[in-house]
Amino acid sequence: MIGHSASATDPGRRRRRNEDAFVCEPPLYAIADGMGGARAGEIASRLAAAAVREGGGEGGPEERVRTLIQEANARVHQRANEDSSASGMGTTMTVALVEEGRVTIGHVGDSRAYLLRGGVLEQLTDDHSLVGELVRSGKLSPEEAESHPQRSVITRVLGTEPDVDVDTFSVATRPGDVFLLSSDGLSSMVADEAIGSTLGRHRGDLDAAARALVDAANRNGGEDNITVVLFELAARLGDTAELPPAPVGPERADDEDTLSGLDAVPAADEIAVGWDPGADSYEPAAVPGGPRRRRLLVASLVFLALLAAASLLALWGLSRAHFVGAESDGHVAVYQGLPYDVAGVRLYRSVYVSRLLAAQLSQRERRSLFDHDLIGQRSALREVKSLEAEVIP
Repeated sequence: MIGHSASATDPGRRRRRNEDAFVCEPPLYAIADGMGGARAGEIASRLAAAAVREGGGEGGPEERVRTLIQEANARVHQRANEDSSASGMGTTMTVALVEEGRVTIGHVGDSRAYLLRGGVLEQLTDDHSLVGELVRSGKLSPEEAESHPQRSVITRVLGTEPDVDVDTFSVATRPGDVFLLSSDGLSSMVADEAIGSTLGRHRGDLDAAARALVDAANRNGGEDNITVVLFELAARLGDTAELPPAPVGPERADDEDTLSGLDAVPAADEIAVGWDPGADSYEPAAVPGGPRRRRLLVASLVFLALLAAASLLALWGLSRAHFVGAESDGHVAVYQGLPYDVAGVRLYRSVYVSRLLAAQLSQRERRSLFDHDLIGQRSALREVKSLEAEVIP
C-alpha cells in the first residue's frame, strides 16, 4: 500500500522560469524536465505531464507506462511541428506506477528514479546522457562524469522524433521503501550519498525531506530547476512504515581523549639569534625546522612552475584547439579551447551552435562526434555540417 507522498519544485538560483513539471497523484507519479528556447521547455514538460495525468491505457503495468510516455512524446512532437516558436523543444520524463506490490518505472532522459531501502539509496534508472554513455562504456569514471563539461547533454528525449525508445522495468516493493523521482537539478547539485542521508534524517516526514532536498541543491549553486517527488510503501493503507534509522557517523571520542585548546595548538618555537662577544665569529642560533621550511619553499616553487606551465598550455589550447560538444539545451556546438572546467572556470567558448540536437544522432554518431579530440576549426565545422545535411530536413 502507498503511504505518504510529497513533492517540491523550485526554479533554482540561476533560472528565471521553472521548466520542470510533475505528477503526484497516487498511484501515478512523474517528473518532466523541459528544454528549448523561449518558453518552449516549459510548454514541453507541461504537455508531457498532462498526457500522463490524463492517459489511461490497457495491458500490463509496463505496457501502460510505455503507452503513457509515447502519448506524451506524440503531443510534444506535434506541438513542436505546428508551432515555429516551439521548434526543437523536448523534455525528459520519468514515470512511476504503483500496482499490486510492484512499482513500474518508465524512463527517457536524465531525470532519475531512486529507491531508499534499509537506509541504502540506489539509482534505478540509467541517465540517457552523453556522460552516462561514456561511463557505461568505460571511457569515463563516475567521478569524472560529475565534473565533465558536457554532463548536461541529453541523448534521448521526448518530442524531437515521432517515436521514442522508452526504458521500462518493475521493482518488487517492501514495506518501508521510499521512492524518489527527481530532475537533474537535484542530482547535478547534490551527491547520491547526501541525498540518501537527507532522506534518512527526514524519514518520518516526506514533506520536510522534499523541502530539504531542494534547499540542498540551492545551497550548492542551484544551477537548474529542481523538482522532487517522493512516495513510500506502507504495511497497510493509512500506515506509514517506519524506515530503519539513518546511518550515523563515528562516535565521538571520550572527553579525556580530546585535546584541550592549549594541547591542540602548541606555541610557536622562539627563534633567537645569539652573539658571544668573546667568540671568534658570529653564528646565529639553530633554527628549528629549517630544512623542512626549505623543502616547503622548493615544493612551492615547483608548484608555481607547474601552474605557470599549465596556464601556458591552457592559453595555447584556447587560441588554437577546437572540439565538438553540445550546449546545455542539447544543440551540437563547435568550441574553441580545451574541454575542461578548472575550479569552475570553462577553458573553452562556443564558436558555432548548430540546429542539430545530440538526441537526433545515433549512438555511433555521438561516440564519433563527441570524442573531444582536439582538431582544427575547419575540421570541426565540417564534421558538424556534414551531419546537419544528413539529419535536418
